[in-house]
Amino acid sequence: MHYGSRALGLGSILLLAAEAVAAQQQPKDLPEAPTAKQVPAHKHDSALQATVETLGRRSIFFPDLAASPGPLSGKQKLELFAGKSLAPSRFLSSAISSGIGQARDSLSDYGQGMAGYGKRLGSSMASGASTEFFSTFLFASLFRRDPRYFVSLRGGPWHRIGYSVSRLVVARTDAGGEGLNWPGILGPLFAEGLANSYLPVAQQTAGDTFGRYGVRLGFTAGGNVIKEYWPTIFRSLRIARIAPGLGSDSPPAEPWPPATPRFLR
Repeated sequence: MHYGSRALGLGSILLLAAEAVAAQQQPKDLPEAPTAKQVPAHKHDSALQATVETLGRRSIFFPDLAASPGPLSGKQKLELFAGKSLAPSRFLSSAISSGIGQARDSLSDYGQGMAGYGKRLGSSMASGASTEFFSTFLFASLFRRDPRYFVSLRGGPWHRIGYSVSRLVVARTDAGGEGLNWPGILGPLFAEGLANSYLPVAQQTAGDTFGRYGVRLGFTAGGNVIKEYWPTIFRSLRIARIAPGLGSDSPPAEPWPPATPRFLR
């Protein structure tokens, strides 16, 4: 069976299905939440100010890093789903995980060599796309959750790491509060269940499905930690091509609201 082709085909079907669902909606542009007042520059150290400036730009590498406090419409959640499914971070993580899987000979029915690697890569990309479809678009719209990641900017390393891991179960609502992260909990589970339609038969058991679900949650937690520090990493490495518009000729970004009870609790 051409598992890799079926996996890639599924990803395409999800994109088309999402467009069809969005076409039935008539989302209204939601008003932006009030922008926090700019704090005088002398109250910020240079590192924090640089991070705030970076957060004012949209990241191509991590499209779900929030660049504004306002809520997303259904159409914007659809666009975010498509952006995350094709983001450089998605390709990179799938390429790495496929290489690890091949080295460990997981999904052994796929075989080895470039053909086996291609099937693993296609399967990983399809699973990632289906996870984003359920989490970022479908369930985020149904449960009125904001699927973006909001950097905390507060506390020391342990506090920020704890905050990033807690985003597995806590999410910002479209109203600006906090609630249970149903999209993040249910989305990967539904995606792994759907993966049984293209994975080898030997990996379609309930145990394998929940095992993959647990691994995906673990990778999500690790990804959140990277996102939490990504603006700082970005500024340190000066990776201008990953987030265009940060050159010296660019106008200054609007101040990013820090983690406050109103914007991010």
